[in-house]
Amino acid sequence: MELTLIRNYHSQGVNGVIFFNGTRICESIELPWQNNVWSKSCIPEGKYFLSKRSSPKYGSHLWIRDVPGRELILIHPANDALKELRGCIAPVSKITGPGTGILSRQAMRGLLELVRKETIIYLNIRS
Repeated sequence: MELTLIRNYHSQGVNGVIFFNGTRICESIELPWQNNVWSKSCIPEGKYFLSKRSSPKYGSHLWIRDVPGRELILIHPANDALKELRGCIAPVSKITGPGTGILSRQAMRGLLELVRKETIIYLNIRS
């Protein structure tokens, strides 16, 4: 299974849309591009392997594996990239501004439902 994230870059955050087989699944928010600086930047464009993961803080979520120069980059719920993200990607139901959105937990549930039976999942990030 391969998901595609198409990004739109802004100085205050990155907005995107996640697709599967050409069908829009949800929107996304991220930190602005800051040359892949840990905790301050979104991750570089590219193709990444995803693993399913769970933690007390985020519940069920996805782990973006093998990000160059970064560790433990996740796809997890958040509605404000600058306040809630440290390089991760947050699915949202609707974008409300650069790096902000609403109903992230709802979008995360839909994304997890889509991938729940899959064992091999990739995320292709591009602009």
